[in-house]
Amino acid sequence: MSVLTGTPLLPTYARFPVTFVDGEGSWLVADDGQRYLDLIAGIAVVSLGHCHPAPLAAAHAQLERLWHVSNLYSTEPMEHLAERLSARFGGAHAFFCNSGTEAIEAALKWARKATEKTDFVALEGSFHGRTMGSLSITGQPSKRAPFEPLIPGVHFATPETIADHVGPQTAAIVLEIVQGEGGVKPLSDEVLHDARELADDNGAMLIFDEVQTGVGRTGEFFAWQHSGVKPDAVTLAKGLANGLPIGALLVRDGAPTGFVPGDHASTFGGNPVACAAACAVVDAIDDVLLEHVRDMGALFAEALPEVRGAGLLLAVELHHPAGPVAHAALEKGVLVGTAGDTALRLAPPLTISREEVQHGIATLQEVIAS
Repeated sequence: MSVLTGTPLLPTYARFPVTFVDGEGSWLVADDGQRYLDLIAGIAVVSLGHCHPAPLAAAHAQLERLWHVSNLYSTEPMEHLAERLSARFGGAHAFFCNSGTEAIEAALKWARKATEKTDFVALEGSFHGRTMGSLSITGQPSKRAPFEPLIPGVHFATPETIADHVGPQTAAIVLEIVQGEGGVKPLSDEVLHDARELADDNGAMLIFDEVQTGVGRTGEFFAWQHSGVKPDAVTLAKGLANGLPIGALLVRDGAPTGFVPGDHASTFGGNPVACAAACAVVDAIDDVLLEHVRDMGALFAEALPEVRGAGLLLAVELHHPAGPVAHAALEKGVLVGTAGDTALRLAPPLTISREEVQHGIATLQEVIAS
């Protein structure tokens, strides 16, 4: 058993040795004045860049009007955001919460209630969150083991063996279209089509975890739009409000209702300030920006070795430990993440300029080669 010492924060993160105090666009400023090009964007969160004027103005205006009333009442920003997301999805009803893991928890409860079944099928290597339900369907044993026993009835498959695990008690198949924490590994269109068919044939729900891939990150508003495979439900969070805490479960029109009043709740869910900012983000994700995301992703992919992913959710496979390379990039003024042990993760603001991408590429080429 370790003993708590030092900074009065619980030791849940291995933080890089830098403290940030300001940000604008694709750049952050540390407390010593050094500027850093941000190629991770708060782990795919700051989708429009730091202090983007649209969500900043929307949040500021809402702060001067109304902060919180609880979900015993409705608010205009919450209703407007639900309308925008429904339109983007092609017809859906929303539940709002505060994070991706909460959105997954809501999805699991909804699927069990809607189907009256108990089991879930998820993928090996997947990551769906760190609360007990979302952790239970996370296909990374090292993350689950310290907290077991978790919820029963979860079956882990490879993309090729999903059919072997779906049966009469399957409430839902839960998939990341591009695995994030698991290494930025995209699923093929064939796997997604087969999962849709399996869910339909077995009376199960198909849930896409788009916490990391949603809101334009892959070059479409939803990653499922690349394949045309429409899920019964989708979870969103990270990039939705450009850094303010928010999560969402969208359930398609025509899917089983599942929830009734009292089945699920979130005290801060649908917060007016976060929803106002999210409305501004959704409005900003237009066809021009989505094309830019695809173009900038292609620029990274053409210049760096062994790149996989989609849009601006990318991994650079190194075949050796990625941590030291990420630290070397930090020393050169560029922030990147890792995805597994041997890959760098790139998830910059969707608004990053061509010149900024080229600067990032040159720095990464240098530190990878050293």
